[in-house]
Amino acid sequence: MEIYIKLFEVLFPVFFIVFIGYFLGKKNPNLDTSFITNYSANFGTPALIIFAVMTSGLSYSMFTDFFIYWLIAMFFFGLVGVLFLVLMKKDYLRELPPFILPNTGNMGIPICLFAYGTSGMGIAAAISAVIVLLHFTLNIFLASRKFDILIIIKSPSFYAILVTVIFLYFDLQMPTFVLNTVMLLGYAMIVMILMSLGIALTQLKVFSLKSSIISSIGRVIFGPIIGYLIIKTFNLTGYAAGALLIQSSMPSAILTYLIASMYSPKKIVDSIASTVVVSTLMSIITVPVIVFISLKYFS
Repeated sequence: MEIYIKLFEVLFPVFFIVFIGYFLGKKNPNLDTSFITNYSANFGTPALIIFAVMTSGLSYSMFTDFFIYWLIAMFFFGLVGVLFLVLMKKDYLRELPPFILPNTGNMGIPICLFAYGTSGMGIAAAISAVIVLLHFTLNIFLASRKFDILIIIKSPSFYAILVTVIFLYFDLQMPTFVLNTVMLLGYAMIVMILMSLGIALTQLKVFSLKSSIISSIGRVIFGPIIGYLIIKTFNLTGYAAGALLIQSSMPSAILTYLIASMYSPKKIVDSIASTVVVSTLMSIITVPVIVFISLKYFS
């Protein structure tokens, strides 16, 4: 019974805030979330990465280990995605991001925090650092089929990761006033982004239910299977294994849709939007199962 109470404590806050966003989106169909997107990209995400890593007791070696583990996992996410897209006769470049870029930051980090405390949040943040970098590099490259180094240079999250790695490598202490500031900025972003996820569920449309379900299976079903294989391959245990498994089970990130809408044709954008919606709805069922498994076997 205790594990079910813990499961409820972990998931209720996240899904409740998403529901608030869904309620607000239904109440006002024209609700503009561009402020949340801009805030998250420029302040919230960089702050959350710094706070999560610097307050979790994560070492430089552990950060780099999980950075590498996640790159390996994403390689296999990509293989699954290409296979699915080729079989569905879809654009295996532009429609690949929803398979390889799950919502590890705004949904995964708080779930790992509630499940494993600050230690789990640190692992989740190390994984999210990879996703953040790839959103503004690989995601844009796949969506536009061209690479622009200026996008990385202009990204605040890139500098947040760089600063964090420097502090970890030299074992430096982040000043308290900085930690207090990034804590407020990061936690505020989590709340706003979770609400924007709920709002997005009322605004994004599903254009091809069959294709979206197949793509979503590739994300929320094959994702944790690959995560489990990574855990077994590298003999990971405890909260570190649990956090990686939870992160691998996340639905497709909304940012894959936002970037696609800037660089890809409408047909591709509609397909990605459909996958984001369906995978998020499917995660209401799949994520509790994965969190239950994580708490039971990797605690």
